[in-house]
Amino acid sequence: MAAAEDREAPTEPLDIACGLENLPVSCWPPGARPPPFQYTPDHVGGPGAFAEPTEVTFPGCVCTAAPCLPGTCSCLRWGENYDDHLCLTQVGPQAGHATPVFECNVLCQCSDHCRNRVVQRGLQFPLQVFQTDLKGWGLRTLEFIPKGRFVCEYAGEVLGPSEARRRIHLQRAHDSNYVIAIREHVSTGQVLETFVDPTHTGNIGRFLNHSCTPNLLMVPVRIDSMVPRLALFAARDILPEEELCYDYSGRFLNLSDGEDKDGLDNGKPRKPCHCGAVSCAGFLPYDGSLYRPG
Repeated sequence: MAAAEDREAPTEPLDIACGLENLPVSCWPPGARPPPFQYTPDHVGGPGAFAEPTEVTFPGCVCTAAPCLPGTCSCLRWGENYDDHLCLTQVGPQAGHATPVFECNVLCQCSDHCRNRVVQRGLQFPLQVFQTDLKGWGLRTLEFIPKGRFVCEYAGEVLGPSEARRRIHLQRAHDSNYVIAIREHVSTGQVLETFVDPTHTGNIGRFLNHSCTPNLLMVPVRIDSMVPRLALFAARDILPEEELCYDYSGRFLNLSDGEDKDGLDNGKPRKPCHCGAVSCAGFLPYDGSLYRPG
């Protein structure tokens, strides 16, 4: 009897998300893979974080007999967050300033199918990490995404301000900067700051590139505590195989308060922008506040 031919076992397609998302995240081209990092779909606590991201500190609503609606649901005191199609109700410059977004949480008595549960449901569209021509790795959608729909989060280590600045100062000229600083201006005049670094521990949001005309809008969304989830929504209809990008400066729908305008990054020339937009600024946004003493 002839010996059976040796056959190579079929290889499973690479899932960048390591099975931790609702949907696998593929990689292109076949055989290529980005530098290794620890995947997490959610924030994790890092040095100096003011709170543990996974701790549940918000009380839940008591909506059992009727759907969660403004006026009766404690999570919707600022109005409805999403429409009947699960689209963010405030998208684009016409929405004016951003208002707080609070989703129903694990302590809420409403259904798991409540319309005010969107970001917490995770990925709903197939995404792919791919190699770009000029920008290194990027992220794109494989399906059409309607305007206003949730796309993905920007998750990583939540840091204190001193640790965020320390890590920025340790970066070399050719290093990619993943540290993001989110500042929320509240009516009392207080500024809430959140620093997230997905360099070594993060999710697919770390592959999002900058664009001066982005197709994504970043919105802080709170679910279980005051530590916001950095959610990215479609700022317009997005076509299949279109790269997903957001404005690193945070200008879209928000005022930018930390960007320097002189083309210098801590005294050195800034990194060029390759977004290709007609209105491209020519270089990547730079938050000078991260270089100031803590």
